[in-house]
Amino acid sequence: MGAIDAHADRVVEANGRAKPSEDATSRHTVDPVIELEDVTFAYGDTVAVRDVSLTVEAGDFLGLVGPNGSGKTTLLHLMLGLHTPDEGTVRLFDRPIGAVDDGSRIGYVSQQATNRGGAMPVTVRECVTMGRFAHVGHGRLGREDREAVTTAMETVDIADLADRLMNELSGGQRQRAYIARALASEADLLALDEPTVGVDAESRDAFYALLDRLNDDGITIVLIEHDIGVVTDRADHVACINTELYHHGDTESFVESDALEDAYGATGQVVHHHHP
Repeated sequence: MGAIDAHADRVVEANGRAKPSEDATSRHTVDPVIELEDVTFAYGDTVAVRDVSLTVEAGDFLGLVGPNGSGKTTLLHLMLGLHTPDEGTVRLFDRPIGAVDDGSRIGYVSQQATNRGGAMPVTVRECVTMGRFAHVGHGRLGREDREAVTTAMETVDIADLADRLMNELSGGQRQRAYIARALASEADLLALDEPTVGVDAESRDAFYALLDRLNDDGITIVLIEHDIGVVTDRADHVACINTELYHHGDTESFVESDALEDAYGATGQVVHHHHP
């Protein structure tokens, strides 16, 4: 995948961000990336997600919000096929979730991404190179693969860290390494579960600016984030969940709705913070 381009034909939306051009959003497909219909999932007798239907289009930036224990992570795992719904259907890249066999199209950054203790004892370059394995299988990496790894590291500004061990990096640097691994695999979808936990404010702002750039280049993003201000400032669409789906639509309609009050069970107004 090439470096991030500045698309002159992007359309600026209500939240001030530029939407990807049609060419960018159709990198591989014009079909919806994720489709959930009447999905329910329970852990034993405890229902975590009930009767959720939503669609994520190619090139969308979807923010998932809701109180603690509301089912956000479970919903994300259902989207990615990490859980099988008890009821309803999930489609990924216009295929039934069980029929999706190209994991290289998905990049997943979990809540543990910033955990130094959980970092792999490999270099940044080795971590990013793992993103190419789906393309070469058991074969040897060629020049194209090495170039893809280098480009991915340059895109997220960690080329100077290539020979550093992952467990020596800061949380923000590890985030970027995992994003680079997804870029090296030519992922179309980035799924992130509260990826900035424990990261300082400066690194966090830089990380979200990076996500904006990647989304502008046509990558679909699904983000779980507890900071409502980040979501309303960055995301194009918002899904608000507390077991059931209280809202799914564009960001402005979410800000103007009662979804936050209804889902969190508290009064208050969504504040649209500005994050550079």
